[in-house]
Amino acid sequence: MGWTKKLLNTPMVGDVTKKLVSMKVNHDAKSIAEHFTKFLQPELANTQALRDQVFKIRHNVYCEELAFEEIKEEGKEKDEFDDQSIFTMIKHKPSNVYTSCVRVVRAQNKNELLPIEKYCLASIQDESLHPKNFKRNEICEISRLAVKSDFRRRATDNFKGSAVGAISEVTYSETELRCFPFIAIGLYMAAATMAIDTGINHVYVMMEPRLARSMKFVGIKFIQIGDAIEYHGKRAPYYINPHIFIENLSPGFISLYQSIRDDLKSQLPDKDNSEKE
Repeated sequence: MGWTKKLLNTPMVGDVTKKLVSMKVNHDAKSIAEHFTKFLQPELANTQALRDQVFKIRHNVYCEELAFEEIKEEGKEKDEFDDQSIFTMIKHKPSNVYTSCVRVVRAQNKNELLPIEKYCLASIQDESLHPKNFKRNEICEISRLAVKSDFRRRATDNFKGSAVGAISEVTYSETELRCFPFIAIGLYMAAATMAIDTGINHVYVMMEPRLARSMKFVGIKFIQIGDAIEYHGKRAPYYINPHIFIENLSPGFISLYQSIRDDLKSQLPDKDNSEKE
């Protein structure tokens, strides 16, 4: 156990240490938000050309890199849920390259299922938060989050033959590199905007428990509603709603969320007309 973890687990000292860690996270988050908005911009994929960019990013990540799906001749990864989805990408401003994407799958009528309902319904064990309890036009699922390998930087990526490529430090400045690990957080915030601002009140996602723990660190507190199952690796069902999201978001990340929301809100369909009973 490292010294930091020991301090965090020590009574009194741990309380103070946690506050100091929280202060540092919030300070760093404000800096990250500034860098994020300088180099990265969320964009709603509201044309066929932009949606094709989404499908290409997904093909690159899900088919070519991770081999979750078969390689498609046209180089686009699509499925049956795309017709009932809205999409956001995050663009790297200096290069004008799209780095990543995420979709929000909506149930626009009683006949449309969410992916979690079709493939992982048995994994939901918390009956109080089961999607069957809520209006169909007020539920959605965040899915198909994908970040291109050029915009991911982790120590485990920095070796030849890695499944995800190391980022080129020659191409991107060190300042830019600081915000790339937070692209995934930006995508979840974009998804939150797409949900909240189109009238969604209940959000589901299948994700790795370690990713959920990472999101909790910045205040995005998904509620686990079932045990992890084998679904493209170990994944568990999670739930969140706008109240939980807004109330728990770390102060330092609120400015990032507000910036992302400001960028996307004007691009979203009017929530009074975006859903059908």
